[in-house]
Amino acid sequence: MRRMMMLLVLLASLGGCRRVSFEDSVLSKHDVRYRVGELPRSWRRVWLDGNDLAFSEEGTGRALSVNATCKGHDDPSLQVLTRHLLTGFTEREDLGQWLIAMDGREALRSRYRVKMDGVPVELELVVLKKDNCVFDFSYVAPPGTAAERMPDFDALLAGFHAERRG
Repeated sequence: MRRMMMLLVLLASLGGCRRVSFEDSVLSKHDVRYRVGELPRSWRRVWLDGNDLAFSEEGTGRALSVNATCKGHDDPSLQVLTRHLLTGFTEREDLGQWLIAMDGREALRSRYRVKMDGVPVELELVVLKKDNCVFDFSYVAPPGTAAERMPDFDALLAGFHAERRG
């Protein structure tokens, strides 16, 4: 648990300034604008390199992240995009994948047990393609603790709506 929190703090410190704004649950950046569902106050925003949004729940080792990529991704399948998100995780145990409806499209939701830098974690991933953008959502938690805050992740997803810019 302590290693997970140290890893999250390290990852958070790697983030830099971006031309991204986040206000009233709406993220805006150069080529896309999107809304996410609200999270309880126990989640605080942190900076994770390579993500538009990231939140951690202090003292629990749980973290959520959201990212949109609107350039340079061609048109890979949802399965290929999910495999890309698994890069860097080891000892992957696939616990299932299923299609969900999200913002008027099909998205792929996947659940795994993996190791991150040798530390076992539970991982929930959602990948969505819309308007030439790829949106990915992740929830990471120490083993046996993901279910407790899964409704928070579900609320974040349920409130999602994208608007293409530029």
